[in-house]
Amino acid sequence: MSEPRDTKSLAPADLFDLSGKVALVTGGSRGLGLAMVRAFATAGADVVIASRKLDACETAADEVRALGRRALPVAAHVGHWDDLARLADAAYEEFGQVDILVNNAGMSPLAPSSADTSEELFDKVIGVNFKGPFRLASLVGQRMADSENGGSIINVSSSGALMPQPRFGPYAGAKAALNALTTVFALEYGPTVRVNTISAGPFLTDISKSWAPEKRQTTRSAIGRPGQPDEIVSTALYLASDASSYTTGALIRVDGGLY
Repeated sequence: MSEPRDTKSLAPADLFDLSGKVALVTGGSRGLGLAMVRAFATAGADVVIASRKLDACETAADEVRALGRRALPVAAHVGHWDDLARLADAAYEEFGQVDILVNNAGMSPLAPSSADTSEELFDKVIGVNFKGPFRLASLVGQRMADSENGGSIINVSSSGALMPQPRFGPYAGAKAALNALTTVFALEYGPTVRVNTISAGPFLTDISKSWAPEKRQTTRSAIGRPGQPDEIVSTALYLASDASSYTTGALIRVDGGLY
């Protein structure tokens, strides 16, 4: 049985302190991933930034260093099995630990129809949104569980898994599988590793630039608008830090009250 962390004497702000921690964020060079990278570094963490393009990772790493933290940019495609072993090894070789893993990288292409979805598109969507997070969480989660300090894994899922729509079948299925994976790993790597899901709604990231103007302004939600990338930060910090020491296997909706 895991002993509870002694957080009674900490001020509320100190619960979110990530000093001495190392975070690994996939898709960390833009959008929600970059917002989390900046937040983790501001809270005191060193950060491993992974995405397909090394130059974008290096630009994000420069931001982290400007905040006084160490950064490791790594080019990796999360849909490629071998890339993930290389990514995990690079993180541990550089820092000796990973305390926070954020499986954020994803893709959500619109299919012409279910019948016209190609095998190539299907495999690519499943690879990035499910296979990759499974493999990386397996590699890092086991090392976290074997260490003295445990860790936190955050899977970034989508409201598309809870409210699926036609033409997004593979994506919705992959994200639903990722939600299930959160429960699997919470049980497998607990009690010292916490594993949770952020179910993200529509956010104004680079992808939203292709949306129709009205979709960028309003949503069918209680708040009635898409989110700004920085609005993911407080939930990510909560799940990454000691503030969530008794939270695992949870799915937290950050979608503006989407219906």
